[in-house]
Amino acid sequence: MLNSEKPREIACRALLRREATHQFVEDLVEQALARASLRPVDRRLVQELAYGVARWQRTLDWLIDRKTDHRSQSRAVQTLLRLGLYQLFWLDRVPDHAVVSETVQAAKQHASAREAGFVNAILRAYTRERTQTTDLLSELKSENPAVGTSHPDWIVKRWALRYGVEASGRLLDWNNTPARVFARINTLRAPREVTLQQWHSEGITSHSFSAPWLQEAGVFELESISGLTQLESFQKGLFYLQDPSTLAAVQLLEPTPGDQILDRCAAPGGKTAYMAQFLENKGRILAQDTHRRRITQLEENLERLGITCVETQHLPEKTSAPDEQFDRILLDAPCSNTGVMRRRIDLRWRITNEELQRLQEVQLELLIESAPRLKPHGTLVYSTCSLEPEENQEVVRGFLERNPGFTCDGETTLDPMNHGVDGCYAARIRRTG
Repeated sequence: MLNSEKPREIACRALLRREATHQFVEDLVEQALARASLRPVDRRLVQELAYGVARWQRTLDWLIDRKTDHRSQSRAVQTLLRLGLYQLFWLDRVPDHAVVSETVQAAKQHASAREAGFVNAILRAYTRERTQTTDLLSELKSENPAVGTSHPDWIVKRWALRYGVEASGRLLDWNNTPARVFARINTLRAPREVTLQQWHSEGITSHSFSAPWLQEAGVFELESISGLTQLESFQKGLFYLQDPSTLAAVQLLEPTPGDQILDRCAAPGGKTAYMAQFLENKGRILAQDTHRRRITQLEENLERLGITCVETQHLPEKTSAPDEQFDRILLDAPCSNTGVMRRRIDLRWRITNEELQRLQEVQLELLIESAPRLKPHGTLVYSTCSLEPEENQEVVRGFLERNPGFTCDGETTLDPMNHGVDGCYAARIRRTG
């Protein structure tokens, strides 16, 4: 039973399933933890191990290759070696001998006895070369940043050309650090003071977050703990877990009570909920999405948050009247997500340079489709959580070139290096007549 397993066993199973099924590691860890009865500290260890191995996969494989002459290994052996090496060189809470022993025991369970011996030999060799290897890893970051920071070559080259070596290096480091936990207080349920008092009674330490670009939004950083969704304050809808960068697009849209708003690509609903707070539940938001499961998640979030001004719509099964127009439109377009790479652990191994062109075509098409739904003199905000110009400024420029009845009168661009939050882009487009 999972309930009797140790955190390392749970992390190991999640990583092995990741290799076998190509599912996202975050989903696999969430599923595993839902079935496990663990203390908060052990839940955090499961996440640290599984996410850490996925993040540092390329660097870990470089270490493995050094001892195996680049010979390929079985999925189980490669995963177990990654897990053992991550604990040896990225964590310091477990003695080397214990790391080796536990990893070898896992190898006996998930691989053959011969392979377990092979895992033992590799890990023991590295324990004898700890100082030398640590120095090599440090040198690797400057000599070969893609391998040293565990990113694909094309991303490292792209960002170095755009931001420069120093700034892009900070971005690569940012992607390898655990994401901070932010919460936006939901004033539709209760005043801010009530939520702060509830957090205090639940033992939650919070710190108010502010930034020059951020309007007063009741955003707080929470000291990282597991089980936030099990708190009474969460279940009562007193807050929504949300990075501050996700608020920028809604602020640019400037919703007001009574507005009729179209929310394209709305799920899971963080921006939808923030717009409803601007509206004070007075008005109407038509929230659309193409994924039924995500629509269900959106509806669950809206119900928990006490939001009553939102109508959800699953596309393309049903659509609103095609001639219906709105005061404001939010198009939070599907994108590469390069601005949230540290939150989406497996993303760096899945996105490709060629995918950016395909996404740009999808984004421009969505923008062109959405624009006629805007009332004269209405406002549309196009947004992504991408850092890439192809998905941001180039899409807006391409749209404006094709649609002379619209103009862009405001943009917000946030990046981790300069703003300390997830990367995002938002452009405000007005219909001039």
